[in-house]
Amino acid sequence: MKEFLDDNFLLESKTAERLYHGYAKDMPIIDYHNHLPPDQIAADLQFENMSQIWLAGDHYKWRAMRANGVNEAYITGDKPDAEKFMKWAETVPYTMRNPLYHWTHLELQRYFGIKDLLSAKTATHIYEECNAKLQSPEYSVRNLLRRMKVQQVCTTDDPLDDLHFHQELLHDFEVGVAPAFRPDKAMNPEDLEVLNQYIDKLEAVCNMEVRDYDGYLKALKSRHDYFASKGCTVSDHGLEHIYAEDYEEAEIRQIFNKIRAKQVIEPLEALKFRSAMLYEFAVWNHEKSWVQQYHLGALRNNNKRALSTLGPDTGWDSIGDFSQARALSRFLDKLDADNRLTKTILYNLNPADNDMMAAMIGNFNDGTQAGKIQFGSAWWFNDQKEGMTRQLNTLSNIGLISRMVGMLTDSRSFLSFPRHEYFRRILCNLFAEDVEKGELPNDIEWIGKIIQDICYYNAKNYFDFAALKQTSKQDEYNR
Repeated sequence: MKEFLDDNFLLESKTAERLYHGYAKDMPIIDYHNHLPPDQIAADLQFENMSQIWLAGDHYKWRAMRANGVNEAYITGDKPDAEKFMKWAETVPYTMRNPLYHWTHLELQRYFGIKDLLSAKTATHIYEECNAKLQSPEYSVRNLLRRMKVQQVCTTDDPLDDLHFHQELLHDFEVGVAPAFRPDKAMNPEDLEVLNQYIDKLEAVCNMEVRDYDGYLKALKSRHDYFASKGCTVSDHGLEHIYAEDYEEAEIRQIFNKIRAKQVIEPLEALKFRSAMLYEFAVWNHEKSWVQQYHLGALRNNNKRALSTLGPDTGWDSIGDFSQARALSRFLDKLDADNRLTKTILYNLNPADNDMMAAMIGNFNDGTQAGKIQFGSAWWFNDQKEGMTRQLNTLSNIGLISRMVGMLTDSRSFLSFPRHEYFRRILCNLFAEDVEKGELPNDIEWIGKIIQDICYYNAKNYFDFAALKQTSKQDEYNR
């Protein structure tokens, strides 16, 4: 029987061990999609205790605690931090077979050197030991990133953000911290009050009056340009599904006028408005050779009572069963026909869409760049052993896994980076299984190169992050 979370965790053969320890383990990290707060990185924040750095904002843990019968006061409420940590510790033993159990103990090991299992019995001494270490300068958020060999992170930012924290970090932090342009709030006509407030804020930020749809596009384009001037090379979009309804420009102008007049927008009008906006964003992305990412399939804010009390992004979202294929095909085809399709990563939340997504990207890879259109890594609810394995196998069967740009954390936590290790172990074990069965040749050097490409080099070559350009010569030398 293997020991839990030993050096060869998830590695089921000597071949897997060779691939992981010899090729994957020490590769730097490019975390090209996350929700880390740039202000905290700029301030080089040190958290006071484990509840603040580990539990605050982590809806994965919150959902588990709720499922375990923990009162909301200990989750998002005003109970003392120590009591919140105790409730999480009491929950952890009940998370067995959930990835949270692995992540929790990987994070305790990698950051704090703690191999004890977290439970009610061990909670006090683990809390005290971790809190003591958090007071040390080596546990500032910048040093936590350095500890994990992070070279680049990419945050998620609204077009109205001024990005001044990103600018501060350009000059005094060697780890790249780039913004991503996420304009979801700019294209939701179903909540007229919120969208009109957003447009008012846009006017103030741009110092211009938005009188009509053309003015709206001009203002948003100025923000897109502003992001580019501050080092942004990535856009990100969180959508139920792609919007690709046919429309006329005159229709969209009329719909925008109705929005500003706060007149009811019919469902078809909303779909056309979103379709027009999404296409415009994609055109701008192509003009600047950005990478665009589409996170598709989340059914958000299911619990209206909880939403009204706690707000969005607090653990009330789930997997949707939206029809994805036809609209996605129409959208990509229109961009391709107009010669305006930039590098694109597609993520699906419903695993039933895996085969469709993997097949879809093959329709629009045009030979201009290896892996131009990507089937993104297993996302959110799929970010676990079986979900990762499914995604990797599907991409292998239908596309080229060798050109995949690898893993990301999609996290708000500075302690989440062992998820890259988790992915790398699963990846190495998957290739090793085929070698052990004789389904792949025992060419460890070549397979090791593919592993390193997936873990690091593919992303480095795919994204145009300025900070990574400084590492090119050293990387090639090391290779």
